[in-house]
Amino acid sequence: MLFSADAPLKTALVAGARREVMKRRKNVLLALGWHDHRLLRGIGHFAAEHRWHISSASITQEFVIPHRWQGDGILAWLAGDDRLAKFVLSRSIPVVDFSLRRQHTRPRVVLDHEAAGRMAAEHFLDRGIRHCVYYSFADNWTFRQRGKAFLSRLAEAGFRGRWLRCHEDGPRQDDRSYWLARQQWLKKALLGCDKPLGVFAANGTHAVEVHEVCEAAGLRVPDDVAIIGVEGDLLVGQDSLCAITTVDPNYEELGYQGAGLLDRLMHGGRPPARPLRIAPSRIVVRRSTEVTSVAHPEVRQAIQYIAAHVTEPLDVRTVARAVAMSPRGLHKAFVEHMGRTPGAHIRAARIDTAKRLLAETETKVEAVARLSGFPSPNTFFVAFRRHCGLTPAAFRRESRRAR
Repeated sequence: MLFSADAPLKTALVAGARREVMKRRKNVLLALGWHDHRLLRGIGHFAAEHRWHISSASITQEFVIPHRWQGDGILAWLAGDDRLAKFVLSRSIPVVDFSLRRQHTRPRVVLDHEAAGRMAAEHFLDRGIRHCVYYSFADNWTFRQRGKAFLSRLAEAGFRGRWLRCHEDGPRQDDRSYWLARQQWLKKALLGCDKPLGVFAANGTHAVEVHEVCEAAGLRVPDDVAIIGVEGDLLVGQDSLCAITTVDPNYEELGYQGAGLLDRLMHGGRPPARPLRIAPSRIVVRRSTEVTSVAHPEVRQAIQYIAAHVTEPLDVRTVARAVAMSPRGLHKAFVEHMGRTPGAHIRAARIDTAKRLLAETETKVEAVARLSGFPSPNTFFVAFRRHCGLTPAAFRRESRRAR
């Protein structure tokens, strides 16, 4: 009888202990080996929502490997030091890697660098820039993916781009004068390209260098050379001087989604078979690409008309009347000079307007649809999701995390 009476109490104690275990905060280590406040901000946002504890042993700035650390999971960037990778992969706990260098590791959450390249190409195509180059002075998989996708998208539109590979075709790097020689090499290359020219730089540092070389060579930005970089946060403090258009790589969302995947793994979830790729959020347009370079005067006028009237009911016939052309003639001229139809250009302009409103204002989604020129919220929802791969509300949530 005594055993029977104690049974409910024991059951309650066991259940309570289990609840306490379930409520225990997850102890997570950041083993990054580098520091980027945008990535950390995304991780921190998820950690705050889910009551994680980020271990003080985390490796973000000081490279000290905590060999005896014990916890529940690790968020890592394993593209760097082999000692760090060996430590992380020796733990028998869930790990999420933010890089692709070590192909045998999984799961992985990485930036979609191909999407960044395509986005840059689209930006130049929107402005009628037919002569484009991609510039890189180092070789790594992120730069390769951006460059290949950029040139591929140009080729799809019927235009041929060129890759300025300074690390292969430029001066030797084992010389004290390498930096100056590299700038001279880039200057000669840019001067030898047809104008107007669009330059997609591999990252923010590359973009600043292109701008400096253009100034030294007497090339006007953006009239002679339009410039796009990646990771514009690297240009803080230079925006007022350079005003370089940039692809926002969406590091905050990378951190947030990486943390989300690790949380699922720590709760028994299965790792995905393929890397999760986080698309860049948008193009941040600045002075370096504020130009419309189309030889055909009516097409140029049509582009300007679409930009000025994108919030109004707009179709190809309306645009054709505004520039005194037939719809068929405008269609043919657009395909020849822009590599796309006028209808596709109108849709792209509307989507760009919607993305800006969603990212930078608190305007309700229904109003964003109207202000972007869509006939109804449902039409807007379908078009936005088809173009961007996520709903307007999800895009806004990502942008808010970034802000």
